[in-house]
Amino acid sequence: MTTRYACAFTLAAVSLRALALVVALAGTAVTASASPRDARGNHSYLALGDSIVFGYITADGYAYVNANNFVGYPDYVGDDLGFKVTNASCPGETTSGFIDSAGPDYGCHTFYRKRFPLHIPYSSLQLDYAMNYLKRHRQTRLVTIGLGANDGFLLQDSCSGESDPLECIQAGLQDLLGTVSFNMTEILADLRSTGYRGVIVVVNYYSPDYTDENQTALTAVINQSLSQAVTTDNRTVVADAFTAFQDVAASLPEEAKGETCKTGLLNSANPADEQWTCDIHPSLSGQQLLAKTVVAAYEQARHRNHRHR
Repeated sequence: MTTRYACAFTLAAVSLRALALVVALAGTAVTASASPRDARGNHSYLALGDSIVFGYITADGYAYVNANNFVGYPDYVGDDLGFKVTNASCPGETTSGFIDSAGPDYGCHTFYRKRFPLHIPYSSLQLDYAMNYLKRHRQTRLVTIGLGANDGFLLQDSCSGESDPLECIQAGLQDLLGTVSFNMTEILADLRSTGYRGVIVVVNYYSPDYTDENQTALTAVINQSLSQAVTTDNRTVVADAFTAFQDVAASLPEEAKGETCKTGLLNSANPADEQWTCDIHPSLSGQQLLAKTVVAAYEQARHRNHRHR
């Protein structure tokens, strides 16, 4: 396994990191609901998670000093649904770091927040900010969460010096998956404990290269752990970015089929002389596809909730 999946950033080698989510290419559309939208500006949307949610771009120089330079799928979701967006995500956030300052971190607390601004300033844990936000903003109608990939990066880093990194990753896989599932279950329960009864969408991860069997399999099992944390609560659903990206990659010509990089859904890698290679983070078209996937999941949960009333 030579690449990684989701939310890494500048300091780390991109060659071993691959994972993220997807966005709309020409000819790909997620069916929109015909149901009426909530009145624009009347409701709030809270976005939580890692660098994909943030809109992070690897090696973007002085752009980091202003968080407005980064556009993630929450911006598109807010525009589509007419919701006011609060994006509390942090590049490098793990499921453990989200809930515990002493938990394993992939750079959110130890690097990014010490040097650069987030979209929303806060000094607490991301979970604490989210719970306080939901208690204060009773008009919130949507919460999205994108976490789990950086937990996988931590395992990959710990195995990078081993003679057989793949065997090392396999040995640590059950602990990784158990941690992701346990932490996400706790996060969802804590958010509901605030009294929030709106829709929660857990956004899973796409594979940066569906032709890489090991990488894609690792992405898939992390996604399964995220799904396990989503209970029978009618208002909590998964936005399936893995399938959305996969469908676009599968539509490529035969010689490129499955290569996510060639869909245009990922940012180009840096430096410029590697313009035909890809970063793991979504391009604007990738963020747009993620947004369509989230909106479709939101509509699904809302309609299902109406049926169960």
